[in-house]
Amino acid sequence: MLKCRAAWRRLAPLARASSTLCRQNAKRAVLRNERRPDLNCSQMSTAPSGGGRENTLYVVLVGAACLGGGVYAYRTVLGDKQRYQERISEIASRTRRVEPEQQKCSSLVFTLEHSAAVVQETAVEPTPVVPVLPEHAPYLLIGGGTASFAAARSIRARDPRARVLIITDEQDLPYMRPPLSKELWFSDDPAVTETLRFKQWNGKERSIYFQPPSFYVDPVELTKVENGGVAVMTGKKVVHMDVRGNKVRLCDGSEITYDKCLIATGGIPRNMQVIERAGEEVTKRTTLFRKIDDFKSLEKISRTVKSITIIGGGFLGSELACALGRKSADVGLEVMQMFPEKGNMGKVLPEYLSNWTTEKVRREGVQVLTEALVKNVNFKEGKVEIKLKDGRVVKTDHIVAAVGLEPNVDLATSGGLEVDSDFGGYRVNAELQARSNIWVAGDAACFYDIKLGRRRVEHHDHAVVSGRLAGENMTGASKPYWHQSMFWSDLGPDVGYEAIGIVDSSLPTVGVFAKATAKDTPKAATEQSGTGIRSESETEAVAGKMSPTLSTPIPPVAKDDYGKGVIFYLRDNVVVGIILWNVFNRMPIARKIIKDGEQHADLNEVAKLFNIHED
Repeated sequence: MLKCRAAWRRLAPLARASSTLCRQNAKRAVLRNERRPDLNCSQMSTAPSGGGRENTLYVVLVGAACLGGGVYAYRTVLGDKQRYQERISEIASRTRRVEPEQQKCSSLVFTLEHSAAVVQETAVEPTPVVPVLPEHAPYLLIGGGTASFAAARSIRARDPRARVLIITDEQDLPYMRPPLSKELWFSDDPAVTETLRFKQWNGKERSIYFQPPSFYVDPVELTKVENGGVAVMTGKKVVHMDVRGNKVRLCDGSEITYDKCLIATGGIPRNMQVIERAGEEVTKRTTLFRKIDDFKSLEKISRTVKSITIIGGGFLGSELACALGRKSADVGLEVMQMFPEKGNMGKVLPEYLSNWTTEKVRREGVQVLTEALVKNVNFKEGKVEIKLKDGRVVKTDHIVAAVGLEPNVDLATSGGLEVDSDFGGYRVNAELQARSNIWVAGDAACFYDIKLGRRRVEHHDHAVVSGRLAGENMTGASKPYWHQSMFWSDLGPDVGYEAIGIVDSSLPTVGVFAKATAKDTPKAATEQSGTGIRSESETEAVAGKMSPTLSTPIPPVAKDDYGKGVIFYLRDNVVVGIILWNVFNRMPIARKIIKDGEQHADLNEVAKLFNIHED
């Protein structure tokens, strides 16, 4: 069709010219003859007469035009066919030239991909992916200790869909601290520092961690989980609080907002100024015992040095002294303990019982130095030299400073929180609230006890009780602190005691004792309760089920025979504290006595409530 149209464009001018010439000839003929021309072609003549020359010319011209048009059309068609074939050949040759280039490009792509794979395989360490941490937590708990875990458990109990975020500067999940100075030291497992599993006095084995990692939610997924959960962000420290904005800033600069916040930052082991001034050589040979890393470090040190000296005669110092003393015979370790009091736990126990406890510690293989006031410490001839104010000198390889705890109140300034000038710690009300939407629990809380007044307590069970109460109040319970926490200490598996309330050796005391039996030991107590953390097994309901044996007379006890008994601490003739010496599973009774707050004319009768004379 395209070829015919091209031929027509070339023939059309010739045809129009021929048609015009024919019309002109016909017009002239009419003018000459004054008649219409006979257009019947069959009448035309080629003869010379009658105008035949013009007709002959017309026929020749038309024939030539047709012949020329036919020749042109033939040549055009033939040329188009030739050009078509050339075009097809050109396209075919171009395809053959492109194919090698495409193959070359594909080979290059494969080479690049292969090189990338090789680079990826040979990379030493890929670039770490920084997880996106939650920007908001409905319940934010600062600190990863017992108080935080107890609060988280309490919050979830009252609000099953709650989302709780715990932030701790330690690298470990929440764990219990008491075994660090007790049961872990009596383990037969050589890998105990790695497993952190221990056998309780009753032989049952458990982990130091409250829950396995599977119990917790990934912090990144906390806002996405349908039924909420508890997440722990380890290795992070809160350095600033914006109370008005309900948000905190972490050490890496990130910020997290909250609806309710709990501060459970615990405490920091207190060091002695004479040790801090002694220089680097003494500092690196000193342990401030508090965390898992401290236990691992001291356990390793106890197997490599020849002597360790513990400074401090309180709960922690006496427990570590007994633990290391029992171990000393097996590893050839010399263990010494020194303190300024006249006997072990002299600030808590009455003098006669403190002296008895000191002898018990000595029987464990510990050299006890009483009334020892440290004057200065220095490093000399490969040993740490401790000079006392009375002139005595002690040379040792390593020091354990167990001289108390400083409550961690670093957030007081930025948060505008009040610190108690007498007891230390954040000052809170009876509901453990410091400010609107902010609560404090554990060692860092200086709370108002509705029975005993303003207090601050540094024990495991107080962390459990206060953490649980704070968690309830964060969910709207509005309960005051009245459930007295207890604490306990074990001097090995044979001697232990539990205490509640204000136990201060400066207060008047009354002690009632009886002869101990094989059942009156920490080991027997855990066999009966099934747990080494005795405070977790006791319940308030037990107090109502116990009945005193008032008709049983109190037999006389031989002097210095303090096998088991009850010590009452008095203030204005009212019992404000009780120690159960090798008497276990009776704490609810002691709690009820303090809660009642009554004056007692004869505490011997009160002692019968504990049935200490039963075999």
